[in-house]
Amino acid sequence: MGVKLAVIYYSSYGTNHRMADIAVGAGRAAGAEVRLRKVPETVPTNIIAGVDAWRAHAEATAEVTVATIDDMQWANAYLFSAPTRFGVQASQMRAFIDTLGGFWVRGGFAGKAVSAMTSAQNTHGGQEQTLMSFYASAMHWGSIIVAPGYTDPAIYKTGGNPYGYSHTMGAEFGSEAVASISHQARRLVEVAAKLVA
Repeated sequence: MGVKLAVIYYSSYGTNHRMADIAVGAGRAAGAEVRLRKVPETVPTNIIAGVDAWRAHAEATAEVTVATIDDMQWANAYLFSAPTRFGVQASQMRAFIDTLGGFWVRGGFAGKAVSAMTSAQNTHGGQEQTLMSFYASAMHWGSIIVAPGYTDPAIYKTGGNPYGYSHTMGAEFGSEAVASISHQARRLVEVAAKLVA
């Protein structure tokens, strides 16, 4: 059985979508079958329409498939990416996670590899706390947390966050960011492959 990686993201303005895209490419290059999925938007469309950047991103990614329980059942590895909101994942991601109770109760996440990424508007906007708070959910699931740790020089070049890649909104996605995200996705696939072997 090969690795089936679900990259699940939420993005208002495009940062986490870009991160997810990079992870998808790296996951495929590492040999995984990959699905890119966005979680459902919970903000009313009239509010989104009133914010130019938010509206533009929603329109640009309208074709991205919305995540469902079928995607969670299909996958044997998961990479979640969502912005931080007050030290936890954005409410859209949390709302999606709240729909997964039945899957969790049936042991759907047990023994499966999970990793996460995040972003914030500023360097100390709760990025590490957001990842740590998400990993509490993964522990409840019985998942195997696959954080990047300090396992590649790329981690040091992007701020040294061992919990998962985190991006400051507005910063460019240069080669170092791509290397760090790619390393995290590859590491997730490598560990997942051992779990499904």
